[in-house]
Amino acid sequence: MSLDDDNPAILPSTHLPLPPLVASAGPAATRRFIEFFAAQIRNANTREAYARAVANFLEWSESRGVRHLSEIQPIIVAGYIEDLATAYSAPTVKQHLAAIRMLFDWLVVGHIIVTNPASAVRGPRHVVKRGKTPVLTADEARQLIDSIDVGTLIGLRDRALIGVMVYSFARVSAAVSMQVEDYFQEGKRCWFRLHEKGGKEHVVPAHHNAQAYLDAYVQASGAASERESPLFRSFDRLGKITDRAMTRNDAFRMIKRRAKAAGLSDKICCHTFRATGITAYLDNGGTIENAQAIAAHESPRTTKLYDRTDDEITLDEIERILI
Repeated sequence: MSLDDDNPAILPSTHLPLPPLVASAGPAATRRFIEFFAAQIRNANTREAYARAVANFLEWSESRGVRHLSEIQPIIVAGYIEDLATAYSAPTVKQHLAAIRMLFDWLVVGHIIVTNPASAVRGPRHVVKRGKTPVLTADEARQLIDSIDVGTLIGLRDRALIGVMVYSFARVSAAVSMQVEDYFQEGKRCWFRLHEKGGKEHVVPAHHNAQAYLDAYVQASGAASERESPLFRSFDRLGKITDRAMTRNDAFRMIKRRAKAAGLSDKICCHTFRATGITAYLDNGGTIENAQAIAAHESPRTTKLYDRTDDEITLDEIERILI
């Protein structure tokens, strides 16, 4: 990224201007600051969130008399975190602290400042033992899929997208970013190639149901020969398929619309299908370790958040309270 002397620098993939505290620290600090977002954070959503977190912190610090980056001390960071905790949830506060800590680590390595003022600051305690993502039962998932009119191309697309998410535990961002070539055959089996967070590539065998849904959609869309084009494409206002990929928001609106039409909860979201697939897998004898591998989770604790197999047991035990 180049810096324009006539205009304030804009952080990569954001609409945020360079914070005054950084600009006043000189060209070296400015360049190092921008490089942090351009080179260190590859995920666009994370970059946007971290950029806003850092911008808010620096603005808060400046409003309290800080005039240079070197004046930011642990007490300043701790005060900001305490202030933030009064208005936001613990996960949000922890994300802000992580952004600040990573940035200052980068500035220390680049010899812009001497020490990281956020390294000793502790965030709020936050322990999650059960996820909040709404989960469908196997019958409800089947009800939703069967309710989709597959006499239309858009119906075939929607069924295929939901099938990929529920049968491969794919994140919606990974599913909608698939190219046609990311659904491929190797030997006698078909596979999904998913591009996950941090640029990681994850390959999952295709469940026979998902394979059937995708085959029907790909054949009807005529996209089989266009290997480097988007797999899940958007439709224009006239209902004609385009060459543009669906976005996460497109998928979210589609899922809300399909859930409502099927008479299911309005709380269903894109992540529901990841949680539903994991729960169905574990309920049928699958292991946390294998579910973790399919979902490409770093930790089994994350996978366990999606597991709702204990819900029925818990309810049965509660019903033993006979009063």
